Amino acid sequence: MASRASDLASLRRFGFLTLKTYSMIAVSNAIEALRMANRVTGRDDYAWQVLSLDGAPVEASNGLALHPTGALGDGADLDVLFVCGGIDVRAATSEALRVALRRVARQRIVIGALCTGTFALAEAGLLRGYRCAIHWENLGAIREEFPEIDIVDELFVIDRDRMTCTGGAVPLDMMLRIVAAHVGPARAREIAMQFLLARDRTGSEAQPVIALDPLPPSLGRAVQLMESRIDQKLSVGEIASAAGLSERQLERLFRAHTGATPAAYLAAARLERARRLLRQTSMSVTDVGIACGFMSLTHFSTAFRNRFGYAPRQERQRQAR
Repeated sequence: MASRASDLASLRRFGFLTLKTYSMIAVSNAIEALRMANRVTGRDDYAWQVLSLDGAPVEASNGLALHPTGALGDGADLDVLFVCGGIDVRAATSEALRVALRRVARQRIVIGALCTGTFALAEAGLLRGYRCAIHWENLGAIREEFPEIDIVDELFVIDRDRMTCTGGAVPLDMMLRIVAAHVGPARAREIAMQFLLARDRTGSEAQPVIALDPLPPSLGRAVQLMESRIDQKLSVGEIASAAGLSERQLERLFRAHTGATPAAYLAAARLERARRLLRQTSMSVTDVGIACGFMSLTHFSTAFRNRFGYAPRQERQRQAR
């Protein structure tokens, strides 16, 4: 199977399995790359199908739905199946889906995921021993829930017979990588120009971890350290040293670019991560607190209430409404 998947040029027939509240932009970008490849080359090299588990239309997160051409398991002749996730992917999965995905995995079909679809593959046990990517918002949660999987913060990952990709416009980059293996880099650049893409993005590029203006490299290193070791006790001195700065320089940069001190920024990042874990996993409140660097449940609960105005246990109740 590894040789088949590593030959990207042989992948021509793609299926997109839409889960409830999937990301329309992620699916559309992936399909558009294939459509434009056919248009630029003047050949019908690529074919695609939109699928659902039962063949019925599935509503995306924007309230619209792509009409499926069939149900998963209807005998579709595929080289690749992408599981397409979006908002609240946990609620979009089921035992029927897990069984269906395991069956597909036994059929020499390359299996991939767009946006949060990686969670569905992980839950089905199809990512053990693989490197994979998922949208940054779900990155911390899936790492906590599936520690046996090598989940990275890259834009997309092609690892043997698994292809996992973050959301938004990134599926276009991944599909262009696949198309380039068949049509060549020059034609792939022609396709990219049709979408006004300014440059190629490789899968190994890191996802942005914060929505700020471009950061100085030294401050970026500090933020990256905080994100990667959010469950550990970090001093301002350690952060400054990793960034190649003095503590005073670090304080000044953080205030200029984030409006907060390094300690305040780290505390806020821990609480935002905790809120995502409460929303996206079934971890206990105590385990969430530990995973986010809080030494006691009391400390975690107090800090959470001070920031959000309610207790951690209420976060799940609010989401259930």
